[in-house]
Amino acid sequence: MSDEQVQRLVEELSITKFGMPFLHKAYFNKRLKTTGGRYLLRSHNIELNKKLYDHFGEGELQGIILHELCHYHLHIRGLGYKHRDQDFRKLLKKVGAPRFCSTIETEKKKHKQTIHTYICMKCHQLYRRKRKMDTSKYCCGKCKGKLIYEKSEVTEEVSGEVY
Repeated sequence: MSDEQVQRLVEELSITKFGMPFLHKAYFNKRLKTTGGRYLLRSHNIELNKKLYDHFGEGELQGIILHELCHYHLHIRGLGYKHRDQDFRKLLKKVGAPRFCSTIETEKKKHKQTIHTYICMKCHQLYRRKRKMDTSKYCCGKCKGKLIYEKSEVTEEVSGEVY
């Protein structure tokens, strides 16, 4: 679906569900990752998540558009347009818009991390750090003994999301 088709769909849904025209721009924003769409308060434009449309189809996209149009029409009329506002919740129910959009299950990205190990020469206390440290500046927190660098090991840690 192109941005022109999205624009027409938003204008059509605005007239049929709200009885008012949508006078601004609606388009896909490929950088959106954690949200289905967003209504921009200053420009009154609506940005939509292309990945959600590709994954779930037009039915999910229409739900997201209705949700964002609720923000749009309430904000234009000067009513409560935020998620916690009663006006917003009532309008969501009236037009059948979802409060939240579906989420895409993502695989977690693995990245390597180096762990540096230091040991106290006096009490043999072990210190594991993500960053290297200058042993001439620091001493053991337990007995104030001298620290020496023992080893560094590379581990794989799971974090972040890959789309």
